[in-house]
Amino acid sequence: MRKLCVLGAFLLALMGSCSKEKLDEINTDPTKLTEDNYDPNSLLAQAQLKYANLGYYQLLYQSTMMQLLASTYYYYNNGDKYINVGSFTDYQGRIFDEGYADASYIREMQRLARLKDPVAYKNLIAIGDMMFVLILQRITDTYGDVPYSQAVKAIQGVKYPVYDRQEDIYTQMLNDLEMATAQLDVEKPGPTADLFYKGDIGKWKKFGYSLMLRIAMRLTKADPEKARIWTEKAAGKTFTSINDNAILLTDASSFNSQNGTSLALRTFSDYLEVRWSKTLIDQLKNTNDPRLGVIGEVPKDGLAKNADQNLSGNTDATVQVGMPNGYDLQGGTTDISRSPNYPGGTGSGSDFAPLGKYSRPRTAMYLKLGGPIFILSYAEIEFLLAEAKVRGWNINGTANLHYTNGLTGAIQSLAQLDPLAAVDANKITAFVNQNPLDESSTQNALSAINTQYWVTTGTDFNFIEAWLNWKRSDYPKLISINYKGNVTNGTIPRRMIYLSTEVLNNPQNYKDAVARIAGGDVLTSRVWWDK
Repeated sequence: MRKLCVLGAFLLALMGSCSKEKLDEINTDPTKLTEDNYDPNSLLAQAQLKYANLGYYQLLYQSTMMQLLASTYYYYNNGDKYINVGSFTDYQGRIFDEGYADASYIREMQRLARLKDPVAYKNLIAIGDMMFVLILQRITDTYGDVPYSQAVKAIQGVKYPVYDRQEDIYTQMLNDLEMATAQLDVEKPGPTADLFYKGDIGKWKKFGYSLMLRIAMRLTKADPEKARIWTEKAAGKTFTSINDNAILLTDASSFNSQNGTSLALRTFSDYLEVRWSKTLIDQLKNTNDPRLGVIGEVPKDGLAKNADQNLSGNTDATVQVGMPNGYDLQGGTTDISRSPNYPGGTGSGSDFAPLGKYSRPRTAMYLKLGGPIFILSYAEIEFLLAEAKVRGWNINGTANLHYTNGLTGAIQSLAQLDPLAAVDANKITAFVNQNPLDESSTQNALSAINTQYWVTTGTDFNFIEAWLNWKRSDYPKLISINYKGNVTNGTIPRRMIYLSTEVLNNPQNYKDAVARIAGGDVLTSRVWWDK
């Protein structure tokens, strides 16, 4: 007891002799990052990777809803057959949940940049605003009214952000994007952890105007005059070649940085049961599209070889067969074997592969764990410019020229996914020359342009954008699936359902937003611009 008393007195004396300054030093872990020594650039890379790397978030719904992929695997019933299956409905809210997490990285990046040196980080701050618009456009286009003006402002005390009306969000996005793009300065340092353009400010300027054009063109049904004004403002400053494509390269060596879509499709059941859709393959076949011979492969015979991801399939264009959407492997009336023109399986007995003759996405091209992800492409922008010209807007060049640029760029861009997909330049030229824009009527032209937009985004594995532009343009004219038990009365979903936890976390603002949706918070309701 005496020893303990002496020790206690010693410690009290020691504590009394320590200043608060010294205690702060002692209690600060020198290995931990603080606001002063944290590089905000790293948050840009984190937000870009998370925004791009969606995996199942786009596979379970948009890929099959748009009849770009098809699947007999029940996990895909939500998009392939419009069925809300168990806990999988949670994926409907992931773009909302993950999107605001991405946006929070951007706002924190900007806060740190302004705190450290707003002049030196001028370009990073401006790019942050552009990224914020990019992220929020996908969120609002998916759900409709969502938080924008008060989004990710918890640090400022905003606990329950209001859901802005989509019409107001679009006005603000265009204004924010114009201001941010104008603030970019090629004389100032670029971001050092930029996964899109490696800090190239010139390319970011083109990206800003290209994104502006895409946002403007979303308004063709809801506000055509505003769409025209902003499209004409952006035209002439957008992407000029496939070298401007916004692409994110993933990292096969790190699980958290691997290509999420490739990782998902390499799952055993996905690999065996996900195929290119008959709708897409037939489109390529009917036009003798040279992409048919590079994007798909028919597996080798038998179940074992179908499942072997190291065995390349047959890429010959003449043998490619797309699988119709809306079928299963349950043995009933909707079993794939009952589908019209079922080609039969391969192998026999326990080695029988019922989907063995259907074309799957080419493994070596699309399923690389370090494969690139398309964000926004030159081809998409040229198709939108072609449409703007068809609408009679003040755009330099002819509609057919922009259409030709889009078609050429779309095929050339596949080589950016993998050199295996490179198409001979003479074949591209011949195909483009044989398929000029049909300008015999406005509707024929709009159909051709937006069908190619759908092919391009689908073969780029940019399925969400394929869905969003389909909603806007109504092309191509897809024949929907009416599978037993579907929740959309046999119609293709027009929006996703809000994140389920919003009714608990932000109840009043959520209820106010739902009250404004004609039809309620369901898959068949439409966002404001989807007239």
